[in-house]
Amino acid sequence: MTDSSPGPLDGLVVFDLTRILAGPSCTQILGDLGAEVIKVERPGAGDDTRNFAPPYLSGVDGSDSSESAYFVGANRNKRSITLNLSDPEGQAIARRLITRSDVLVENFKTGTLSRYGLGYDVLHEEFPGLVYCSITGFGHTGPYADRPAYDALIQAMGGVMSLTGEPAGEPMKVGVSIADLMSGMYATVAILAAIRHQQRTGEGQHLDISMLDAHVAWLANQGMNHLATGKNPPRLGNQHPNIVPYQVMPSANGYFVLSVGNDPTFERFCEVASTPELLEDPRFATTVERVRNRDVVTERLNAVTRGQTTDWWIERLEAAKIGCGRINGLAEVFSDPQVVAREMVVEMDHPATGGRPAKLIGSPLRLSETPVSYRRPPPLLGEHTEEVLGEMLGMGLEEVARLREAGVV
Repeated sequence: MTDSSPGPLDGLVVFDLTRILAGPSCTQILGDLGAEVIKVERPGAGDDTRNFAPPYLSGVDGSDSSESAYFVGANRNKRSITLNLSDPEGQAIARRLITRSDVLVENFKTGTLSRYGLGYDVLHEEFPGLVYCSITGFGHTGPYADRPAYDALIQAMGGVMSLTGEPAGEPMKVGVSIADLMSGMYATVAILAAIRHQQRTGEGQHLDISMLDAHVAWLANQGMNHLATGKNPPRLGNQHPNIVPYQVMPSANGYFVLSVGNDPTFERFCEVASTPELLEDPRFATTVERVRNRDVVTERLNAVTRGQTTDWWIERLEAAKIGCGRINGLAEVFSDPQVVAREMVVEMDHPATGGRPAKLIGSPLRLSETPVSYRRPPPLLGEHTEEVLGEMLGMGLEEVARLREAGVV
């Protein structure tokens, strides 16, 4: 599946100096929205996630291809070139490409690109209209600015692990790299705002996105619960800190999620459960009292829901307009009729799979007039070096071959 229709960012050129997940997830969103993304990778090595495997994409005979699933998941709609930024000639080529770019995105450790003459302060003087986005663990200011960072480290330092897990268990990280992904999301929002300013004034600027900042920002209601009380909210397993019942419930043959957000919904739940007597108990009657009596309410309702199967509960709760859901494995997620209808799985031809289309997670963005597009599959390492250097800088094949022989590309 490929789509060449222009998107809202059609014509925007992004010079992509990112790797792993935070930066690449950001630039993939920009690419999905139509931007031309030039991904710069190290000669002979490339983005670290090319080696975050197995699993790999499968070839036509079911065998492993050369491309890791991790890399493929965050690098669609990009062209890959190899460029040695530690080489003066490589730095010069980078600067020439930046002259043709509107946005630069990087997630090197603070100060690294300055050593290569590619830091914001230097480039802003030469390219005052450039939007320069840095995504780092701790930002470019503060006592931790020089520290390296990883997703699990940020989850630990950012507080979410103190909120996640069973009450008597150990602190638990989220099952996906949420610190990386959320910093990529915030970076995308900042870039779009900076592009708007750039288009209105011609001015570029530096976007200093910190993974820790982003992590603290999305603590949301739990962060506010702490600021309001001075206390660390306790780990509650699958329960909600401010609403009961809003949690995993046992059934006769498994589990399901029940989401009761207000008193009228709880009244309907009691009707479905044939437990009208609970409404006469002051511990159950209101949202506030159910939170205050969480243990009693949970124990009583668990006994109720164990009396019927998951299917029984889902059918009747949905009919009563009560929030509920099955706890799906990923096979169930990707085959769910709603997920399928929303085209959250897309297939793209990929040069590494021998003709077998690669399945990718689709974009959740739905724009009625300028929809996202899937124009390019995730690239092979350096797949577009000759193409990009020829198109953007007018280099011939012999010149690119010389640079490759010298280790510059």
